[in-house]
Amino acid sequence: MTDSIMSKAATMEIPINSNGDTGTLPEDDSLEQAAKLQWSLDEKVGYSRDTRDLQQVMVSGPNLNETSIVSGGYGGTAEGIIPTSSIKGPAIYVNYGFNKRIPNAGIGSNINHSASSSSLADDANRGVAVEKLEYVKKWGLNTYKCTKQMISERFGRGSRTVDLELEAQIEVLRDTKRKYENMLRLARALTNHFYSMVQTQHALGDTFADLSQKSPELRDEFGYNAETQKLLCKNGETLLGAVNFFVSSINTLVNKTMEDTLQTIKLYENARLEFDAYRADLEELSLGPRDAVAMARIDAAQLQFQVHKDKYEQLRADVTVKLKFLEENKVKVMHKQLLLFHNAISAYFAGNQQQLEQTLQQFNIKLKPPGSDKPSWLEEQ
Repeated sequence: MTDSIMSKAATMEIPINSNGDTGTLPEDDSLEQAAKLQWSLDEKVGYSRDTRDLQQVMVSGPNLNETSIVSGGYGGTAEGIIPTSSIKGPAIYVNYGFNKRIPNAGIGSNINHSASSSSLADDANRGVAVEKLEYVKKWGLNTYKCTKQMISERFGRGSRTVDLELEAQIEVLRDTKRKYENMLRLARALTNHFYSMVQTQHALGDTFADLSQKSPELRDEFGYNAETQKLLCKNGETLLGAVNFFVSSINTLVNKTMEDTLQTIKLYENARLEFDAYRADLEELSLGPRDAVAMARIDAAQLQFQVHKDKYEQLRADVTVKLKFLEENKVKVMHKQLLLFHNAISAYFAGNQQQLEQTLQQFNIKLKPPGSDKPSWLEEQ
């Protein structure tokens, strides 16, 4: 009989209010009888067993992440299951027949994780700051030594390392660059003036052609002059193509090839200054006392001296090689460009149109069509 009453109670829907107490069922009191019968059976089992079970539940309670709240009563569908892992808050109250507060364990782990992340970030920032400070310290010490060496050299109190042959080649290169820059400036001025003359000839030819149509009595005379100016304008444009190619090649030689070599020379001169600065520092320490602290400083200075010596010798070798290649390249380029300039100028002023065109073909120079200097609408975007 007890089993039939309990099975009937289990299949019934038991509404649960906010306090977890069962509601009243006025239409059927069999549920209350089943509860009383179950209570009497529990009392027969013994109080000690209930106490052990209660303690076990309190110590090793259910995992909140695996707990679910069922709405709609026993036997409800899966749609009524709400996982408690989606409920956020500092604490969750679950009623298992007794009131017990179970804190949300995820908050503590998040706090520990945030603290560890913050600690790692602080350590990384501290490491970067120490690295920057060390870099600034080395830079300041190196700048001080180099400045001291430079002042000593200017006032004649310090010695400097000199490679007479290399220094002479460097001075020749700088003088050559100044002369080539002057030649480039004059060639650009010639190009600008000649371009203005060609434009004037073109406008004058158009004017002669217009007047030949409006002046019947001078039609032939205006016509001859119009044809002459158009021919001169065409030859002038051909000569401009040759001169522009000459200017472009000289500009590349001066502002790229020579400038690249001079940049390497600047690095070489800086390395030479550092080498002499650390050499003087090592010589000064060698003349001092020979105690343990001084010997440690001498060893450190010896190491720095060797590092800067290797750097200086490497850059000196690089400058020597670049000066050699630059001289060979300069001779090759100028031989071609000077021949082009001479042949084009001679053919133009001699009025030899055929020779002028052959000169451009000889050096693979292609003239741009009129208006091609202006960028297209796509290139302007």
